Amino acid sequence: MSTPRTVAVPTGRYGPWFALIWLFFLGDPLLAAWARRDGAAGVGGLVVTVLFASLYMLIWWQARRERWMADRTPPPAQALGLFVGLVALCAADVALLGEVGMACVVYVAISGVLLFRPVVAAVLVVGAVVGSLGLGALEDWGSQAGLAFAVLAGSVAIFGVRALISRNAQLLIAEAENAELAVENERTRFARDLHDILGHSLTVITVKAELARRLLESGDPADRLRAQAEVGDLERLGRDALADVRRAVEGYREITLPGEIARARTALAAADVEASLPGTVDDVPSDLRDLFAWTVREGVTNVVRHAAARRCTVTVDARAVEVRDDGRGLDEGSAGGHGLAGLRERAAAVGATVVVRSLEPGLSLRVGRDAS
Repeated sequence: MSTPRTVAVPTGRYGPWFALIWLFFLGDPLLAAWARRDGAAGVGGLVVTVLFASLYMLIWWQARRERWMADRTPPPAQALGLFVGLVALCAADVALLGEVGMACVVYVAISGVLLFRPVVAAVLVVGAVVGSLGLGALEDWGSQAGLAFAVLAGSVAIFGVRALISRNAQLLIAEAENAELAVENERTRFARDLHDILGHSLTVITVKAELARRLLESGDPADRLRAQAEVGDLERLGRDALADVRRAVEGYREITLPGEIARARTALAAADVEASLPGTVDDVPSDLRDLFAWTVREGVTNVVRHAAARRCTVTVDARAVEVRDDGRGLDEGSAGGHGLAGLRERAAAVGATVVVRSLEPGLSLRVGRDAS
């Protein structure tokens, strides 16, 4: 069973300070209580109003720290305890100060939106509006329409803020999941390419090592000469495999022949082209591996982008590499573009040649020291 994802959602560093600013609406109860400070009701009103404001700010601080407005609500017991405490202080303020204490109702409604899920919070807001209007009529305090509007306006504003922060939380979660998927896909691709690069090379190295051991154990001078040749091949194969791995780990800043064949398989499959690719490139000399890798890249890129082919065949041996397809071939008078020009320069640097031939149908790109 999967665990619900949580992310660190910014809920606003200054949110509680803005809430503190809006406490100026409690100025009327404080002034009324101060005017009656000589009596018990006035002193009690001062104490209760300060306690009410403190509890309200505590709820805001908790909401920010616990991200109640983003992706969660407090435990039911905690939410109920805080809300009941706020309602009790509001009722005490109204009992001590009368109508002026009704200013607390707005803060009670807003706290309900912070503490409870939307459905419950909506019921509490409606209850606050109905209760304000009913109490005003019961006590003959006149119309409480202004207070009711303030309750609705404040509650709707906090509902909107919660919805916005919740949506941002969902977006952040989606971004985090996409980032993880991208990392996982890259890890899978890298593992697949590394397997393609090393798998056959290590198998051939193992087989050649076993053969060299048997030849050395035979004691025959001819077998010893063969063993020396096998050991030379082992050294070359190991050096080439190590170079390929280093390039792969460095992030494919340099291309490798096994890596290009692996990527060719993926690219051709994505283009719905049937591919026939070599299973090994261990016979290719070290000085030709980079050139052959560029050839495979250039040839397969042409097949995928321009050839409209159904089949592509790549063959590699110790002296040449060929990329052949059954597509539309070169356009009349085409020289092959900058890719082939760069390939010819690389081939010339190692004493190889590039031959491009039109087939019926298709195109052949052959590069090597016997590319004729």
